Amino acid sequence: MSAEPFKIEVADAAVEDFRARLAHTRWPDALDGVGWDYGVDDGYLRGLVERWRAFDWRGRAAELNRLPHYRAPVDGETIHFIRVPGKGPRPVPLMLTHGWPSSFIEYVGLIGPLSDPAAHGGDPADAFDVIVPSLPGYGYSSRPTRPGMNPRRIADLWVKLMAGLGYPRFGSHGCDWGSYVTAVIGLDHPDRAIGVHMGSVSLGVQKPRKERPDAGGADVGKARRAWRQRESAYAAIQGSKPQTLAYGLTDSPVGLAAWIGEKWNAWTDRDLPREDVLGDALLTNLSVYWDSGTINSSCRLYYENQREPVVLVEGQKVAAPSGFFIETPPGVRRRPDFKEGSGYLSGLRATAEEAFNVQHWFEAPRGGHFPALETPDLLVDELRAFFRPLR
Repeated sequence: MSAEPFKIEVADAAVEDFRARLAHTRWPDALDGVGWDYGVDDGYLRGLVERWRAFDWRGRAAELNRLPHYRAPVDGETIHFIRVPGKGPRPVPLMLTHGWPSSFIEYVGLIGPLSDPAAHGGDPADAFDVIVPSLPGYGYSSRPTRPGMNPRRIADLWVKLMAGLGYPRFGSHGCDWGSYVTAVIGLDHPDRAIGVHMGSVSLGVQKPRKERPDAGGADVGKARRAWRQRESAYAAIQGSKPQTLAYGLTDSPVGLAAWIGEKWNAWTDRDLPREDVLGDALLTNLSVYWDSGTINSSCRLYYENQREPVVLVEGQKVAAPSGFFIETPPGVRRRPDFKEGSGYLSGLRATAEEAFNVQHWFEAPRGGHFPALETPDLLVDELRAFFRPLR
């Protein structure tokens, strides 16, 4: 496989077009005093857009270009990735896969601690060769031109990419869609997987609803259902009519900022300082989506998965050693009787035990949907702990 060095190029014409579109935004009306009840808060979005207008994307791209970026042809697609060799006696190859509405940006801050632990207060024996790809249709990977780019197909691409880089076996971690892809690597390619580490339980054994374990009991189950009703409309749209949505989000940077910014705000832990996550990281992430023009191709992953989901049958199991870094819902953590490991997520663990070869389970005491950005210290520690006996 021929991997070519790659750099993010920010053209003057693209910057001028971006600024012109912001300057000619036609803003909708908004009700007074409703906050986030009807969707993205108007005041928040206007502030976000002003920060984005002043954001030095060219300077940030130059910083990102200090990392070794590559693009490589893999089975008809062109995959963008960052690859940093580990500094230690026997680095383990580790692939970090992002989800939506994220990008490779999510894992940039983890590359140093994972590849060079000694420089970050760790043990060189825990070093990894770190590979951070962009999902097909995201960032600077190619946009698929035919239907069928689903998590199973991506898992196959990842195995071929890693083999082409000289890694017949490798470790894998992911959150959101990255969890799903990582789980399928462990399911379909257990001989290639040193271990699979995930931020959610993406696979389960198919069974009647009445036989499914209730994660955390009736109260938590009710809260989770209410959350899905309030927050998951985006997935229904992206899973059914992504092309219709794409015209507005591709044409308008304000529309893109509203669609992505609302989710970043909703999915991060309000109990933590969020300036870094909702500031530079979010603006960088928005800039990658806008610069690459990939919001449509990124949303299609929901549609493709609706058409061909990966479902386990009774007796089927992910054989690869599996670890989990579970996001504990902030509403659950705020309950006065909550204690870490208290069993609120026991139903979810039962689902995982049935579907995976669970070797490691961690319920995060803080943080939200983006642990690599919100609680990088916890995630780095857990990745080291999970892979340590598998080296």
